Amino acid sequence: MSADTAPVPFSDLGLPQSLLAALRDVGYESPSPIQAATIPPLLAGRDLIGQAQTGTGKTAAFALPALAQLNAAANKPQVLVLAPTRELAIQVAEAFQKYATHIPGFHVLPIYGGQSYQPQLSALKRGVHVVVGTPGRVIDHLDRGSLDLSALRCLILDEADEMLRMGFIDDVEAVLKKTPESRQVALFSATMPSQIKRIAQTYLKDPVEISIKSQTSTADNIRQRFWMVSGINKLDALTRILEAEPFDAMIVFARTKLGTDELAEKLAARGFSAAAINGDVDQKMRERTIQRLKDGQLDILVATDVAARGLDVDRISHVLNYDIPYDTESYVHRIGRTGRAGRKGEAILFVAPRERGMLGAIERATRQKIEQMNLPSVDAVNENRVAKFLGKIEGALAHEDLSVFRDLVERYEREKNVPAVEIAAALAKLVQGKTPLLLPQPIKQERAFEPRDARPVRDHGERPERPQRERSERAPREHGPEGGMQTYRIEVGHQHGVLPGNIVGAIANEADLEARFIGRIDIRDDFTLVDLPEGMPPELLAHLQGVRVASKPLRMRIADEADINAPARKRNFGPPRGDRPGPGGPRKPGGFKAGAPKPGGFKPRGPR
Repeated sequence: MSADTAPVPFSDLGLPQSLLAALRDVGYESPSPIQAATIPPLLAGRDLIGQAQTGTGKTAAFALPALAQLNAAANKPQVLVLAPTRELAIQVAEAFQKYATHIPGFHVLPIYGGQSYQPQLSALKRGVHVVVGTPGRVIDHLDRGSLDLSALRCLILDEADEMLRMGFIDDVEAVLKKTPESRQVALFSATMPSQIKRIAQTYLKDPVEISIKSQTSTADNIRQRFWMVSGINKLDALTRILEAEPFDAMIVFARTKLGTDELAEKLAARGFSAAAINGDVDQKMRERTIQRLKDGQLDILVATDVAARGLDVDRISHVLNYDIPYDTESYVHRIGRTGRAGRKGEAILFVAPRERGMLGAIERATRQKIEQMNLPSVDAVNENRVAKFLGKIEGALAHEDLSVFRDLVERYEREKNVPAVEIAAALAKLVQGKTPLLLPQPIKQERAFEPRDARPVRDHGERPERPQRERSERAPREHGPEGGMQTYRIEVGHQHGVLPGNIVGAIANEADLEARFIGRIDIRDDFTLVDLPEGMPPELLAHLQGVRVASKPLRMRIADEADINAPARKRNFGPPRGDRPGPGGPRKPGGFKAGAPKPGGFKPRGPR
């Protein structure tokens, strides 16, 4: 079954009022194609195979029917979602919580490796309705007896092909075997490799098959750029773009109603003519605001997706996605507000480091590469500010009667013996007020390995966080590490069942270091040697000593000659550093991106 039919309203899909109210709260008006196609059969209790890319709205496609059939009075898990990564598990759990806003007493629990068992055990003991977890941690809880699936109504396998790629497919089958025969199963996957098809044939009963072909496309006359930034830096980055990027009018998209109001207020406080429209703004006020934008009385409109529907204003030269949209269709709709009637348009997307996956999904769905933009330099912004300031002086000289002020300046100059230029400078400072005329320091672009918030030590034995490398047999080391690298010893080896991917995932995640910057990995019987960039901060080394892989703490330390020369029956090396793919081809000595801190590129870490 292909879902190419025209969209219907959510109210026609058979969802209860509590869920429709939640959808209105978040501004969803009509379902995406996959939602319209999957919600009715899932509500009818059918098993389902959904083939759709990330970013098509599939989370709501399975979460809404699962919540519709929930018995809130029962305290045992009724819905189990298996996800390949902890990031996706958290994202899905947040979506369930959002859609269940009007379901009293609802509880959802994300469970994944790297988090302490105790909070998970306590929550399971208190009772939860929905569990969203990675396969390894779900199996751990099943083995402990802490996760009771006897009342399970629905099992959802999200991104099944990704779980296959990451080596979890055996774990997925193990979970499937421990669920009641009566449960409903929904399987979602972007592709359908043979092993996924086998699982569907084995465990799903007469499934409905839904296939969503990506039909999203963006106009060729819209230039698309992104900037990697998050948190408090977003407002500064936006300010700099507004000050140095020539634009006629701009729509800035925020995700929430509150976000639009706050951002419009902050922009107005910085001297920009900005206003917000969202679901709380009545139609009359909305029309007045849009008319002001058309007339040139407003330059910046901060809006939610719903509030901007049907908006067609010739002046809009730029669309800026302050918050990345949840699905690709929203992105295409947003940037379609510019580049109308064949005119050139500009679309800018702010992407937080953790949202890089969504950026990739948008590029795949639209089949267009989004280029990384160069934020306007401090010099460009300051030049602009100075030009505007001088323009104000020029305007005042041309159109104002300055005789009274000229007399006052001449009087002060005579009485105080102060040069007129000094008086003019003091008056200019008074006019400027507390806002500095010039930017003092550049805004730094966030790199891929920004320090993260405090977090617990993780056990990375559950799964590799990065794709596993190919194993290869090579001759013993005849020399030390390559230039710019340092060899470290970790206390986990063949006898613990460790794979190179486990080590890469653990170090890459915990050191905020891209996997391609990790050098040779030499797995011995009871320990492993790994080459990492020089300059690891002592506090990071201390942290990595406690990180767990294959249930063993790494106890990482700098390797000595005895470690390197110790006999080994078998060695697994990762690919040579120069052969490893990455942006710009083979890696240069040192391995870190331009602008990364020296030496070695490790960033100082925040508190843990």
